[in-house]
Amino acid sequence: MSALIDESVDDQPSEVRAVMNYTRNDGVRPVNYTFDPPAGVPRNSGEIDAQTVSIRNARRSRGLTLDVSGFETIWHRSTLTAWESFQNGELVKAIDYPEVEAALKSHTGADKVLIFDHTLRDSTVELGGAALREPVRRVHDDQTLDSAPRRVARHLTPDEAAWRLERRFAIVNFWRPVGGPVLRTPLAVCDARSIELPDLIPSDLVYPDWVGETYAIAFNPRHRWYWYPHQTPTEATLLKIYDSAKDGRARMTAHTAFDDPTSVPDAPPRRSIEIRSILFW
Repeated sequence: MSALIDESVDDQPSEVRAVMNYTRNDGVRPVNYTFDPPAGVPRNSGEIDAQTVSIRNARRSRGLTLDVSGFETIWHRSTLTAWESFQNGELVKAIDYPEVEAALKSHTGADKVLIFDHTLRDSTVELGGAALREPVRRVHDDQTLDSAPRRVARHLTPDEAAWRLERRFAIVNFWRPVGGPVLRTPLAVCDARSIELPDLIPSDLVYPDWVGETYAIAFNPRHRWYWYPHQTPTEATLLKIYDSAKDGRARMTAHTAFDDPTSVPDAPPRRSIEIRSILFW
């Protein structure tokens, strides 16, 4: 099933205006830490360029698919439902990973899906929490044209990586709410067709044991943003982080959490899980 159209879409706004935290391209490479950095070092560098943009209701739009726009939402029901269950990492790996793998294979036709990690997010968590993370409020993409092949090599044997890298592969995030609909800090996704190469700013993502590379995103007035109002736990958004194919299909997109101006002040916290995977054909 492709993008979902909610029966109550007529009651939802067609678009909202909200602030997106872009990164100003000043020629200095941004550095972001996944843990508390040494004293005196900022957790995230790169000057924020806050821009107010229009974000369209994706439920009112047709043709938003993984290979066209770089994202889409599909129906998916997990065996795990309680927030407490998702906080058990081994339970997520044992139950949720196989379910997501099957869903991705069925939806994309990939012959192999390799899930390499997941992240839980809670909009009320303290910055720098280890088990949980706060929603990311800066426009970004999780891999770069250079780092994506290295991600394949990191998770496969040298022999398998060598022949897999000669064929098409893609990195896809499987994102969905946990415990209830998203009533604050929803996810916004940028149409891949509106992103240009000069918008992409390579950035270091520092882990305790290695350094990855992501893209911060510079503002471009051509960007077209979308969100799924009140997204539910049975609606999973697939995000195209990288695609090795150069045949005209979407190769990557950008995404961020944002403060929805239609959210009520006492809305419950946004809780979500994103499962990251490499798809091979």
